[in-house]
Amino acid sequence: MKVSSILRPKLKKLKKFRKKHAWFLLFIVLLIVGFIGTTYFFILKDLPLPTRLNSSTTPQATQIFDRDQKLLYSIYSNKNQTFIPLSAIPKQMQEATIAIEDKDFYNHGAVDFRGIFRSLVSIIIRKELQGGSTLTQQLVKNSLLTPEQTILRKIKEVILAFATEAIYPKDKILEMYLNQIPYGGTTYGVEAASQIFFGKKARDLTLAESALLAGLPEAPTTNSPFGSHPEFAKKRQEEILNKMFEQKYITLKQKDSAIKETLKFQKFFNNISAPHFVLYVKDLLIKKYGEKMVEEGGLQVVTSLDSKIQEEAQNVVTENIDRLRGYHVTNGSALVTNPATGEILAMVGSKDYFDEKIDGNVNITLALRQPGSSIKPINYAVGLIKGYTGATAFADVPICFPTVEDKQYCPVNYDGKWHGILQMRYALGNSINIPAVKMLKLNGVDAMIATASAMGITSFSEPERYGLSLTLGGGEVTMLEMVTAYGVFANNGYRINLHPILKIMDNHGKVIEEYNPPPSPIFGKKVLPEGVSFIISDILADNNARLLEFGPSSSLKIANQTVSVKTGTTNDFRDNWTFGYTPEYVVASWVGNNDNTPMNNIASGITGAAPIWHEIMTYLLKDKSPHPISRPPGIIQKKVCSLSGLIPSPDGTSNRCETRFEYFIVGTDPWRVDPGLQKVRVDKTTQDLAAPNQTDNVEEKDELVVTDATNQTYCVTCPHPSPTPVNQ
Repeated sequence: MKVSSILRPKLKKLKKFRKKHAWFLLFIVLLIVGFIGTTYFFILKDLPLPTRLNSSTTPQATQIFDRDQKLLYSIYSNKNQTFIPLSAIPKQMQEATIAIEDKDFYNHGAVDFRGIFRSLVSIIIRKELQGGSTLTQQLVKNSLLTPEQTILRKIKEVILAFATEAIYPKDKILEMYLNQIPYGGTTYGVEAASQIFFGKKARDLTLAESALLAGLPEAPTTNSPFGSHPEFAKKRQEEILNKMFEQKYITLKQKDSAIKETLKFQKFFNNISAPHFVLYVKDLLIKKYGEKMVEEGGLQVVTSLDSKIQEEAQNVVTENIDRLRGYHVTNGSALVTNPATGEILAMVGSKDYFDEKIDGNVNITLALRQPGSSIKPINYAVGLIKGYTGATAFADVPICFPTVEDKQYCPVNYDGKWHGILQMRYALGNSINIPAVKMLKLNGVDAMIATASAMGITSFSEPERYGLSLTLGGGEVTMLEMVTAYGVFANNGYRINLHPILKIMDNHGKVIEEYNPPPSPIFGKKVLPEGVSFIISDILADNNARLLEFGPSSSLKIANQTVSVKTGTTNDFRDNWTFGYTPEYVVASWVGNNDNTPMNNIASGITGAAPIWHEIMTYLLKDKSPHPISRPPGIIQKKVCSLSGLIPSPDGTSNRCETRFEYFIVGTDPWRVDPGLQKVRVDKTTQDLAAPNQTDNVEEKDELVVTDATNQTYCVTCPHPSPTPVNQ
């Protein structure tokens, strides 16, 4: 029989069936297409790819650490999240999580059907709520899906769980879970949780700490040790430790020991240390890497901050400002750096960052304010460069200078007195104003601004804006700039810029930026001759040079130490400063009010800022050997007359002046002999020096007369009740 004769009847029947049931077949096809389309539209269309679980595509917080790897702050947009490899997570943290969340994690697939059955039995029979989701399901639910409780979301969860298990091995899934699961608030992942709750890296967690953290994802708010029921956290921790014992992860002894362990939680308030410094560093990072990278790139930033010094400085500022309430002083600030490396060791931007009444969030170390007399050492440094010396005499007498507006600028001293002849050492040491203004007149404003700029002060942008008051603090600067400039003196003339960041790593641990401090300041930029820096430092460290205004035992003296220091107070009493340094530290302090209202009865630098400076510097130098100022080559010491600054007569006959020793840069030391008593014309009525054109009532007398650096003559021995200027 032919095959065609057998198939022909069957084909006829098939055609007849298709013709008869054509509409039914079309319906089936449309139903299948519709089901596929609906499934795609409602389930698969917007289904995220499991590859998004990888840390390289997930936003991570940037962490800012101090120099000893202590976390100061985490910067993030929505989630405080930092990825670490599974190898950096303690085995006990992994086991605690598996024990309480998914004990058969390594033995089942994406979905644990036995777990689902156990969950249903527990819910229906025991009336106990028990989850049946695997770690993989929890991972995709929290990282890829919305928290909505719907059947559709559950379907998506299961699909993604299977896809995830197909792509990643179990260890990788556990790693992603521990890095992405929420631990409360904006805290995601075990590394961020460890830092928030215990102030340590996850790798350093103990068994007891691991068990507590493992209990948070189930109910982060309820189980939090900082919640309204902290006992729930302890109860959950004990439950997890019991599970770990039952599943043979730990011994009975380990379990009992962990339960008894007293946990030390980090202070949870605000979760930021050294806020002014941290936000200063954040701004620097954003300027260089952009806001998105800083908030989502997972940078690891190691800074130069020393948390112990920071804490001490903050406490000193706070306590001193509290004591100054009666002086209408509401705020204070301090800065500590290592001048040889430029590292910022402490930055206290205000008494209290969180005090809104004083605008505490404003960082005074970055604010433009007038420095008062603390700017004077730069002016005198220019004078030394130009050949003037620590023995150069200035007549501290009333004087006025013409200005560009055809007016008179008549500076006065802080104490309201005139002191006659003062040499540079004592004029600077006692911070007398008139000699400083005369020094600037001789130097020129442009020269002072150029030197200040070379030393790190860039705020003096337009020289024509400033007059002779610049040396008394007439131009605004920042504390950061001033600390850089004082660092030049500390470094014997070499400038080292400030470096608050030591190292930056990306989210894979690769170093993308690192600061290697120079082995010596001489690797910096030389901006002052060593001799100039030495003489300024020696004057500022000379307690005898400031006796007139500060006395023998002021806050500027550090017992058994050699420290150079200068104060500054603005004429309107709005700013009060102290800057001091050794080769190891520069310390700056400030007191005042953010709203620029004047303080009351603040003495010249020693009532407000100086005690703060003194306490911080004393703390830093405790148990350290004194570090005398090293005299560089090219500096000689020479005996000079204590008034004129000239040399005494070699044979001692023509001049009986009192003498002292002074340091000089070779070539600038005086060679003229002090003339001693001279015959001068004296007004018989006033007993003062007669005016040049005066002829009546004049007689010649032997008087001691000194001509200062500006050729102003002053009669030392004339019997006037107070110093009187001549030849103005």
